Amino acid sequence: MLTSIQSSHTSPAAFHHPLNLRGNIQPVLGLLRGRNHARSKAFNSHASDEPACEDPYRHGNCHLIELKRVVKIYDTPAGKFHALRGVNLRVDTHEFVAVIGKSGSGKSTLINMITGIDRPTSGEVFVGDTAVHKLSEGQMAVWRGKHVGVIFQFFQLLPTLTLVENVMLPMDFCNTYAPRERYERAMQLLAHVDMANHAHKLPSAVSGGQQQRVAIARALANDPPIIVADEPTGNLDSKTANQVFDLFTQLVEEGKTILMVTHDQDLARRVTRAVLVADGEIKDEIC
Repeated sequence: MLTSIQSSHTSPAAFHHPLNLRGNIQPVLGLLRGRNHARSKAFNSHASDEPACEDPYRHGNCHLIELKRVVKIYDTPAGKFHALRGVNLRVDTHEFVAVIGKSGSGKSTLINMITGIDRPTSGEVFVGDTAVHKLSEGQMAVWRGKHVGVIFQFFQLLPTLTLVENVMLPMDFCNTYAPRERYERAMQLLAHVDMANHAHKLPSAVSGGQQQRVAIARALANDPPIIVADEPTGNLDSKTANQVFDLFTQLVEEGKTILMVTHDQDLARRVTRAVLVADGEIKDEIC
């Protein structure tokens, strides 16, 4: 079981990634509506500005993640492709948000705006005290390494490094924690995802589910307040997928904020909010 890990580096308080949607998404939205919860904090491009908050972040944003009128246009041989059309989104701390939609809907582009993997053509992206859309490439890499943990569908573990070395890599890259502390922290993280006994194996020596657990540990290496997962259970069997989801749920209980792109209807029913993306817009959003 994953348990809380205390860190001396960064705390959430201080911090003031085209996929097919398999099956019909309407049953998911219908069940979510059946909870009789209020409509959530996502808002469309015509929404008015909310009242000023009591304790805003550095750039005046009131939410941990805030996208304002974000547009993304790609130039293609067939002409301009509008991946995002004036998207607005707000996510607060301790939320677990699922982003769902068909292939080509814009959901991965939306996630990439938040992580800084891609940049908006226009609009603003704020994460905590950082105006992400204004960062240079060098600043972006350092910021992402410290403040956002990214988990990929295909794990992306380096095959020539042991599991513990993979977990240490973000700490080495961002120069966080003293060098002598990095191995100990990596072993702690592996222990908390039940992978410490495999620490000195190569990724090829463990199963897909075990590799994803290591990927979660790696995403937590620098104690980021935000975890972004792009189809993290897409290549896992249902039992292992549920185990990974349970890890995410506990991380939220411990104070993390998680955004997860998923096609899994069962998992999408269990999050705090579900955001439906279609044609580059947020079409529906249920909490």
